[in-house]
Amino acid sequence: MCTGVRFADSKGNLYFGRNLDWCEHYGEGVVITPRAARIPSPFLGTIEPKHACIGMAIIEAEAPLYFDCANETGLAVAGLNFPGYAVFAPEPVEGTVNLAAYEVPLWIASQFSTVAEVRAALDNVTIVNKAVNDLWAVSPLHWIVGDGAESLVIECEADGMHVYDNGLDVLTNQPPFPWHAENVRNYMHVSCEHPEPVTWTRDTLKAFGTGAGMVGFPGGYAPASRFVRAAFLNANYPAEEGEAANVTRLFRTLEGASMCKGGAKMTDGRYEYTLFSDGFSAATRTYYWCTYEDPARRSACMDDYDLDGAELLRVAAA
Repeated sequence: MCTGVRFADSKGNLYFGRNLDWCEHYGEGVVITPRAARIPSPFLGTIEPKHACIGMAIIEAEAPLYFDCANETGLAVAGLNFPGYAVFAPEPVEGTVNLAAYEVPLWIASQFSTVAEVRAALDNVTIVNKAVNDLWAVSPLHWIVGDGAESLVIECEADGMHVYDNGLDVLTNQPPFPWHAENVRNYMHVSCEHPEPVTWTRDTLKAFGTGAGMVGFPGGYAPASRFVRAAFLNANYPAEEGEAANVTRLFRTLEGASMCKGGAKMTDGRYEYTLFSDGFSAATRTYYWCTYEDPARRSACMDDYDLDGAELLRVAAA
């Protein structure tokens, strides 16, 4: 499972991040795709980046399989688990841009600068149920895409692709995004404000303490609960100024929807937990990340690397 969050600072710079919740690592690390890289693609032949990208990925068959990534112009995308609902086209469709599901983050981040451009391009895209090789299955994902102004959600189901404007700027997992967007209405009464005393008959009732306005706020690890928490915290976190404060805002918001060992056991007996959290600042073109085992944040600035190169750069292991 996973949680994604997007917001912008007062200057319109994107801050975009995600939690990756699962039970095991895959050898992932921070990977930069430079502009001159030529990435093999089963349907496009090659993907030729217009923009350099950075994100968390594994490299397989000379291709970066991004969990999430962002580009130098301030556009970011993350894939989140969507089991039970994700259905991709069984075969490529002639006359459309055919993408293997694993290519979606790279294609978006390497080819476009804004959410508006992505939205327009998706009108002619088919996402195909194609694995990178026999070692990796196709992951059942949906995606959140964000820039400094807005975000959208891409979901492929049995009835085709759906692209939703995302006014809440968060995403978790199943069920589909429209359900989550409706469900948050159940929590409109939740408030960060301190309740004023009220009178019931002859008694005056006072709140026990700070946080009383959040009684009924969902605390579980299920996708619906994490979606509400992320949406509420993202909407109510006070505006900050400066890189350090906004990066702290991003990671603290993600922590509000993170998963701890011992809270959610899978059917095979293993615990699901937040393996890593990461985020991108368009203000400084810097990618940040931390892991469950090492919560200290690390970072890599795109400007410190050769973005005109032709070889994939594995900057660091997660």
